[in-house]
Amino acid sequence: MTDIPSRAAQVLQEVFGYAEFRGHQDEIVAHVAGGGDALVLMPTGGGKSLCYQIPALLRPGVGVVVSPLIALMQDQVAALHEAGVRAEFLNSSLGWAEAQAVERRARAGELDLLYLAPERLLTERGLALLDDLPLALFAIDEAHCVSQWGHDFRPDYIGLSVLAERYPSVPRIALTATADAATRREIVQRLKLEDARLFLESFDRPNIRYRITEKDNPRRQLLRFITEEHAGEAGIVYCLSRKAVEETAQMLADQGVKAVAYHAGFQAADREARQNRFIEEDGVVMVATIAFGMGIDKPDVRFVAHIDLPKSLEGYYQETGRAGRDGLPADAWMVYGLADVVQQRRLIEQSDAEEVYRRVAGTKLDAILGLCETLQCRRQYLLEYFGEPSVPCGNCDNCLEPPVQWDGTDAARKLLSCIFRCESASGYAFGAKHVIDVLRGQRTEKVLERGHERVSTFGIGADLDEAQWRALLRQLVMLRLVTVDHDNWNVLRLAAESREVLAAGRRLSLRQVPPRSASRRRGRPVVAPGGSSALLNDAVFQALREWRRAIATEHKVPAYTVLHDSSLREIAQQLPQSLAELHGISGIGATKRERYGEQILQVVEAARA
Repeated sequence: MTDIPSRAAQVLQEVFGYAEFRGHQDEIVAHVAGGGDALVLMPTGGGKSLCYQIPALLRPGVGVVVSPLIALMQDQVAALHEAGVRAEFLNSSLGWAEAQAVERRARAGELDLLYLAPERLLTERGLALLDDLPLALFAIDEAHCVSQWGHDFRPDYIGLSVLAERYPSVPRIALTATADAATRREIVQRLKLEDARLFLESFDRPNIRYRITEKDNPRRQLLRFITEEHAGEAGIVYCLSRKAVEETAQMLADQGVKAVAYHAGFQAADREARQNRFIEEDGVVMVATIAFGMGIDKPDVRFVAHIDLPKSLEGYYQETGRAGRDGLPADAWMVYGLADVVQQRRLIEQSDAEEVYRRVAGTKLDAILGLCETLQCRRQYLLEYFGEPSVPCGNCDNCLEPPVQWDGTDAARKLLSCIFRCESASGYAFGAKHVIDVLRGQRTEKVLERGHERVSTFGIGADLDEAQWRALLRQLVMLRLVTVDHDNWNVLRLAAESREVLAAGRRLSLRQVPPRSASRRRGRPVVAPGGSSALLNDAVFQALREWRRAIATEHKVPAYTVLHDSSLREIAQQLPQSLAELHGISGIGATKRERYGEQILQVVEAARA
């Protein structure tokens, strides 16, 4: 195969409508098209799919893509059809006759790409089909699913090692957006990619602004965030429980937000309908557990919000990465509090899993807590976790409004002493609210009933409000100086390490939380990094969106598989008047230009009139 780079560039332009490759895409395409194996780590929205789609078009035979979710397959195949590529999928959404028709097309040499779920590929029928095909390559998407210690382990992925054993001459490319060094080693080992070339792109998503704040009234905070900063825009809200999902979605709907609930408790057909509404309609907010989102290609998600603490930085990074796939500004917004820390620790400690798993889960929880409490740049902390050196970004909440670092040793001693005094006076321990009431000198019924207005720590913390004491307590729990007894009404107990602080030997440099009355609102980003400075003709843009919606409805595909918002924005800025002027618009390849070019020009002309 000669002159791979020029052929790849031609396919990129003519089929997909992009003028040039990004990052290491060109190297990856050339390597795999030339027959090499590869492990690719690239952030969500970084263009992973092109890294196997273009080599599959350059090599003879069928490119087989292993994908974990039906939604991902359907979206990518729909987008490929719009680009004029012969692609199909085999999954449980197809009836018997439909699946047979796809298999016949594959055997007849009528496909360039075939998407398969791992559990289907590993059946006798699936492997027999592969045996009959000339194979261009294997692409294993979401490769982190092979890791037993990862946030999204899928047992069927382990069986994919059969591809190396059964088809040793077929190049394989494994791709993921979330894999630390340990997970990368596990991918290499389990998928037998020891000789694969590693391509490690930057994990940075500069268009995403990371914002983490204290949990007060999380649903009220969420509503304010959406209505003030993202009204009418698509977003995803993650909650830990199904009950929280349904209640949060209902609250938003009651306040006029187009919100939809999604979790594994709904019937399959209901889940599909809810997911399709999010994908196909503009401005829908999906409220979900982490059962939702993997493989969702919707490019115009303007925010991802967490009202409960994620279990790991890997999960957080992947979930937030579903925002701003089109490269335009987006928000990753999260609230968290002491209850989140307590609940996550309890889930780990009460798990029936092996001790090694609980230890790994505890380490991952400490890492996400570190992100929440860090005084440094959020993006810098996140990137360094994945092994990528970085500098402050200037676009996260810590950079824009630097938190105050203070010597919290004296305040911590007061709190630790109060926990000890309350338990000593009564013979049993108390929860956070009671201890903080004693510290602040609150003569509540419970305080007076226990006689705790007479302990020496009563009122010594009146200088801080309740939210500030809770923030301090949360940091002490994170530092494992205080433990929460889950089996006894979540009462507070001193850890052995607390003696180091009480004995005046250990100083604590902590994140200072301002009084609640002094909290400030932060605005949203207004300029896309690297964005065009040309003025957007809004009338043309809206007209193009209406045209696109009609086309998508006619073709029964999501609107963004026809053209992304970013392509429509570029058209509305440049206002092309001929097919030749459409040639340089990002995302419009030869097939789309031939199929839709005249219609687009008519829409532009009519909207400008």
